[in-house]
Amino acid sequence: MLAIWQLDPGDVSLVKYKQALLGPLPPIMDPSLPNVQVTRMTLLTEQAPGPLIMDLTGDLDALKNQVFVLKEGIEYKVKITFKVNKEIVSGLKCLHHTYRRGLRVDKAIFMVGSYGPRAQEYEFVTSVEEAPRGALARGLYVVRSLFTDDDRLNHLSWEWRLHVCQDWKD
Repeated sequence: MLAIWQLDPGDVSLVKYKQALLGPLPPIMDPSLPNVQVTRMTLLTEQAPGPLIMDLTGDLDALKNQVFVLKEGIEYKVKITFKVNKEIVSGLKCLHHTYRRGLRVDKAIFMVGSYGPRAQEYEFVTSVEEAPRGALARGLYVVRSLFTDDDRLNHLSWEWRLHVCQDWKD
């Protein structure tokens, strides 16, 4: 990214074009940081009694033991919050493989897009999804999530549990 900024510094129109395309020159980043950091995932629904937020900066193995309760049949969106630190990343994707009793029951792929480095976090919100409904759909689901890009770099993968219930308190 820095190399792109250093090309043709005397060409005013090219500098303006780079600023429009890439934004202002990012501050010097810690080289030990990964290029893409996924910080949290949030299930957004107006019907939930409270926010369903998953912190992805800590111990990801702890998420395997945490169960998120979702009322059957509600509509929700998934919000992914992430940061790009050093280089432009193209074709970010978020994949969710959902399993019930060991069998894959759903695969969702969300195209997140291409992003350049900046100090602030980016947010991506999916389209509206509907939770499964009915007596057969209630129960525990295991979701394996992956945040990747066009270069097939695995930026983050994690596993979490979702319990679809008849009501929020089950």
